Amino acid sequence: MERLSMLSKQKPVVIFSKSSCCMSHTLKTLICNYGASPLVHELDEDPNGRELERSLMRLGCNPVVPVVFIGVQLVGGANEVMERQMNGTLKSTLIRPNAIWV
Repeated sequence: MERLSMLSKQKPVVIFSKSSCCMSHTLKTLICNYGASPLVHELDEDPNGRELERSLMRLGCNPVVPVVFIGVQLVGGANEVMERQMNGTLKSTLIRPNAIWV
């Protein structure tokens, strides 16, 4: 949990992903299209990926990927991010922690 907390503070947007996950790719593309530059941790390529997966599961993330932190706050997975996109709040969520400046 401590490592997860540390990693989620490294940039305004942090995404925990797997390189083979199509929803992870979709969220990374969506957030990058807003002009954000997320820090992406590919759990399947990280030697500590299993430990991070267990930490994400303890936070209640199910499925474990993709998981998005914005401004050190857990936003959630694909459903939560897409809900913000659909209701028009994703942009303001990215602006608050200076992930984007528009």
